[in-house]
Amino acid sequence: MNGPDLGEIEAWFDDVLSGRVSRDAADRWAAQWISDDFACRVELDEDQLWALELLCGIDLTHGPGAGLLFSEEQVRGWRDQVRAHRGG
Repeated sequence: MNGPDLGEIEAWFDDVLSGRVSRDAADRWAAQWISDDFACRVELDEDQLWALELLCGIDLTHGPGAGLLFSEEQVRGWRDQVRAHRGG
């Protein structure tokens, strides 16, 4: 089984930025694919793994009760990198 393409991963960044999905949900979605790749249940190419690794951890904070580690501007930059990488 193949993992999500770069367009689908980009859509998750868009959904986080628009508030349609939480950062936690995006992190869990990306982590499942990475976990499945390492368990040999799904095949991810280098580009897919790179993009999923950007999305995974998007919900990290500076510590308990602290703010988010990655700003919206950083998330937008990652989304733009994925978009450029896929030629979109």
